Amino acid sequence: MAAHSHGSDEGGPPPSYNVDDKKIKNVASNTEAGQQSIEDYPIERVEAVYRKLDWRIIPAFWILYFLNSAIRSNIGIAQTMNAEVKHDLVSQLRLTPKDTSTALALFYVAYVLFDLPSNLIMSRLSPRVWMARIVFAVGVIGTCFTAVNDAWSLKLLRFLLGVVIAGMWPGMSYYLTLFYPPSRTGKRIGMYFTAAQISAAVVGLVSAGFQKMDTLGGLYGFQWMFLIYGLLAVILGVGLLWWLPDRPLAPGQVRERTGLLKFLPPSPEALTGEDALVHYHDLRRVYHARPWNLRDLWYVLIDWRLWPLTLMYFGVVGVGIGTQLYGSVIIRSINPKFSSIEVSLLFAPIWIMDFIAILVVLPISDRFHKYRPLFFSAGALIQIIGILTVTFALDNQWARYGGLLMIGFGLGPTVPNCMAWTNEIFQQRHREVGVATASALVSGLGNLGSIVTTYALYTGWPEDAKKGPHQYRKSNFTMIGILALSIASSFVMVALLKTFGNKPSQKLASGDDSGDEIIDGAARREAHQRGFKRYFGK
Repeated sequence: MAAHSHGSDEGGPPPSYNVDDKKIKNVASNTEAGQQSIEDYPIERVEAVYRKLDWRIIPAFWILYFLNSAIRSNIGIAQTMNAEVKHDLVSQLRLTPKDTSTALALFYVAYVLFDLPSNLIMSRLSPRVWMARIVFAVGVIGTCFTAVNDAWSLKLLRFLLGVVIAGMWPGMSYYLTLFYPPSRTGKRIGMYFTAAQISAAVVGLVSAGFQKMDTLGGLYGFQWMFLIYGLLAVILGVGLLWWLPDRPLAPGQVRERTGLLKFLPPSPEALTGEDALVHYHDLRRVYHARPWNLRDLWYVLIDWRLWPLTLMYFGVVGVGIGTQLYGSVIIRSINPKFSSIEVSLLFAPIWIMDFIAILVVLPISDRFHKYRPLFFSAGALIQIIGILTVTFALDNQWARYGGLLMIGFGLGPTVPNCMAWTNEIFQQRHREVGVATASALVSGLGNLGSIVTTYALYTGWPEDAKKGPHQYRKSNFTMIGILALSIASSFVMVALLKTFGNKPSQKLASGDDSGDEIIDGAARREAHQRGFKRYFGK
């Protein structure tokens, strides 16, 4: 087998391998004890395997995240749809500003409460089935929004939506670590995270079309929007059972179908033959994950590394959700003469800027993955500058709108880099239960920032919402404050890691070799930065 120097993106053309069952079983048995029985595959061969996984996983994740983001956030744009004729959500349900902010916040209350249980269940059961369950349930609840007719039903459905969608975002992040090393997850998270930005833009653009359907078939425009997005998610949830693969199996293992799995479609295999062998060698830590118990979970819960990451996420996700839900409201405050359709059209470019930033920054941050906090903090700083522009450029409405575009651009790299850094730290420290728990807690507790921005700021802060040149100024200052907290937390995390390190935990309760780090092909490469050499490699 051709040798390849660790940490390099160079390598000759991949040789031809004749892979048979005997060789696969030999490789599996030789590497069980944690020893490298063969030299690393050439980087081009490894990259080809991850590209194959990309085509299998990322498009499906993109579509499901697109629909779930649309269903989660379309309540924001529904507040202004057909407002001129009082056919908007607020007028039809006779909502007060407090009703609206409470309904928005209840989603995140449920999300925080159920995020961790959902992710832990996913790590115990079939990840494929659990992800399909989430999408299907979100579609059902999203469809039910069509029938809301007063404030209490809106609040109830928003809470139930938070219950069923909990675990989706951290679950996707956890799922990636079953197929990719953490240093490669940032770009992949960014790939499907663009669905949220495109969804926010499309919800704004398509809402213009839904507004044209107002009163068609006895439904208002916002009801058509709820109905169609919900039904699409139901169909997708069922389809995922035939498309998404379950966790990979070590060569020679056979996938068992017991219990409920006997009545569901069999899992498609993400990789077969030589591809499966290459992936096994490159990411052996995933194939030999140990079952976790409550002691393992407890050691993750008391790990101090959770809290700086949670505070990082708190600020950027709070600003992101605040912008997503109140962006149209802020645009209208910049110029009250904008029509509802003009507001929808101006809302979309904010998320196009976010999309551009993801495409540009995240591939670079994966190649320089040791500098993730720097990329994160730079994005948060750009958001601060954007908010200051929105707040103080009072004499130029287009300058203020440009500030919103800056906020969108700064948002792009922050959340994916925070989640990827969480994966890197906790897979090394606590293995699979660490990734499942940390991604859920960072996402769940971090979404308390979303509760702050949706319940306490903008329309939820009556004094700050009064019309005038200083409308929403205090809310903007609060957003700047939580972003500053995120930046400070990233620097604190770097300092603490330099002081205390991030060695594998010696307290893992399962397995005789607890605390031993599994060194696979990816781990050897992760010791080095890939840099810009062979930049277009994955």
